[in-house]
This record gives sequence, structure tokens and C-alpha cells, in this order.
Amino acid sequence: MLDYRFIKDNLAAVKKNITDRNMNADADLVVELFDKRTALVTKLQSLQQKRNDNAKAMKGKLPDEERRRLIEEGKAIKEEIAACEKETAEVEAALEAEGRRIPNMAHPDAPVGAVDSDNLEVKRVGTPRAFSFQPKDHVQLGQDLDLIDFDEGTKVAGSKFYYLKNEAVFLELALVQYALNILRRHGFTPFITPDVARADILQGIGFNPRGNESNVYTLEGEDTCLVATAEITLGGYHSGEILPKDKLPLMYCGLSHCFRREAGAAGQFSKGLYRVHQFTKLEMFVYCLPEDSDTLHEKLRLIEEEIFTGLGIPFRVVDTCTGDLGAPAYRKWDLEAWMPGRNGGEWGEVTSTSNCTDYQSRRLNVRYKDDDGKNKYVHMLNGTAVAVSRALVAVLENYQNEDGSITVPPALVPYCGFDRIAR
Repeated sequence: MLDYRFIKDNLAAVKKNITDRNMNADADLVVELFDKRTALVTKLQSLQQKRNDNAKAMKGKLPDEERRRLIEEGKAIKEEIAACEKETAEVEAALEAEGRRIPNMAHPDAPVGAVDSDNLEVKRVGTPRAFSFQPKDHVQLGQDLDLIDFDEGTKVAGSKFYYLKNEAVFLELALVQYALNILRRHGFTPFITPDVARADILQGIGFNPRGNESNVYTLEGEDTCLVATAEITLGGYHSGEILPKDKLPLMYCGLSHCFRREAGAAGQFSKGLYRVHQFTKLEMFVYCLPEDSDTLHEKLRLIEEEIFTGLGIPFRVVDTCTGDLGAPAYRKWDLEAWMPGRNGGEWGEVTSTSNCTDYQSRRLNVRYKDDDGKNKYVHMLNGTAVAVSRALVAVLENYQNEDGSITVPPALVPYCGFDRIAR
């Protein structure tokens, strides 16, 4: 969340940022509640001082009438304090609820726009393959080669669930191992994270764990949810801690299953593995000093580029527009891979990386002790190393052959043990 004083002192900029992000939040109300809380805290401190003065006055030998007056005065002050504390707690709860709705400020260079079509392409790597035959989409390839079973997945678990079979199982594991080894070379500490997290951790990261707009599955009778990304569990790992400055940056990568309701997601762009309720993902996460976050954000994007360049998949990089950033992100880069079977050949998002500055660390209370002795909030960044389901879409469609077989990208062969998939 943003600092309340920052919102008050930069109200016009904050309101413009809310508009640019196409979000619904009331910055005026946040300022009103912030001022009210400040006044109540001042009032409470004054009442507490009066209570202390009253207690001091009660010491020693006093006339009975004076003692009775001080006792009555003390009772009245106690009642005032209780009422003020109750009102302060109510205002603080309302302030936090409204403050959490205010999105992070966007990077000044982030393109202003409402939807992903307003994203700005900044780089293109590789050239989409020119096929001498009509390429199939990954759904058809998966069925023809007995790699993916959507029908049985739907029967057993519901729509947008699936079974990976045969060589696709090895491809998934190969993609994970391939990406993990790249991250290890870049100094990341690997984790296999829980697939469940507490609701307050989700809220701290910026996910809404409840309501019709929530994209996560809540566990009935528990104050927990299935995670939508290991960003949640890696970001919560140091919640409530003060990190040693000399240990920063902390660079973690987490392997987890990801569960997403994907409410309202339908149509051609969501076909097959592209948008599903469960998938495997290897996520990068960084805790760092504020002055280092822009440089590290660039590093995360370059690692994503390295992964897909090594796979031989054509992709482009886009600077994500304000309306598509999501509340926590200050700036976000997306990698979109060329998918020949997607609507006759289109770009499809395969990774993203976000610099969330101190937006998440304020909510999760993750700080470091600076050289001046003060505790300050770290910056937190995240990035997809590989979301396996979408990576599989790109691999299967780009490496298909006219005879219906699929050539395995050379970078994956050492991890899966075969170089071709055929019936």
C-alpha cells in the first residue's frame, strides 16, 4: 500500500494514477480518514496525559472533597479514553480497508492505457517460423500424440483441468529443470513452496482472497487459500521481519502449483493450456534496497529473455500499460511468445516481471535497518521464470513437423532424454 502521508501530500497525482490504471478507489476518503485518525490519536494522547496527571494528583494526603472530585474526574477520563480508543480503532480499520484499494504509483514511462492492446512493444527476439504446411494448435497436437487429455480432466476435476501424459510429463519436468539451472547460475536460492497460504499473506501481496472478483480458491472452514503463484509464498516468507542490509538483495526462486479461478475467462484466447485452473510455475522473487530495484527489475527481464532465447522460441517484450499493471506493480514487462496455432498465429503472454517497490512490503511489514539506524521498507520484485503450461503451448506449436511429430528443443533434450515426439 502507499504511505498515507504520501497520498495526502500528492493527492492530485494519486487520483490521476487511479484513473490511468482504470481502477476504483477513493483517495479523498483515504485522506479524510487519515486526518480523522491523526486527530483522534492526538486526542487520545491528550486524554492519556490527563489520566496520568489525575493519578499524580491523587497521591498524598488530600481533603475528602478533593479526593472525591479527582475520583469522579478519573472515571470520566477513563470513559472518554475507552470511547476514543473504540472510535480510533474503527477509523483505523476503515482507513486500512480504503488504503488497500489505492494502487501503487505507476512508473512515469509506463504507457497509459486501459487494456493489454495498449501495451507498448519495446523489443522482438527471433523470427516466427514460416511453415510449409498448415500448423496445428497445441490442443490438436496434444490429442494426436496422446500428450494432453482435456476430456478426462473435465470429467474428473471440471472444465479447464487436464491430464498431461506420456512425453508431455517429461517435457514439463524438463522445462522446470532447464529453468532452475539457469536461475542457479544467476545466484537464486531455490524453494519448493507450499501450495497454500493464509488470507492475510495473500492480501499483503495484493490478491483479494474473497468475493466474486477473487481469482483464488479459498479453503472452506480455513482462513487459507490455494496459491495463484509462488510470489505469494515467497513474498510472505519474510513477513514481519527486519532484514540485514548487508544480506540484500535476497534472490529466491520458488516452484509451486498455481491455482486460479479465471472467472469470466473464455474464448479462443483461453483455449487449451493457455488459461487453466491449475499449472506448474517457477517464480523469481527479490527483496532489495530501494535504490537497486530498477536495475534488478531489468535483470529479471533479461533472465526471462535468456530462458526463451535458449528454447529457440520467438518472442517480443512489451512495456505493460497502466490499466493492465495490477494494483501492486510500479512497472511490469511481459514476454509474449509467438504461438502459430493461436488464432492463426499470434503473440501470447508467457512471462511477466514486476517491480512492486515498497507497496507489498508495507502491507507485509518487511523492512531493513539502514545506515542511519532507521527501519525502512525493502523493495520487492517478482518474475516468471517459466509458467509450464504456456511454455508447453509455445514449444509444441513452434516445434511441430509436417508429419505430425514434434522436435524437442535442443536445450531440453538433456533433461527429458529424447529429441522427438511421434506416434
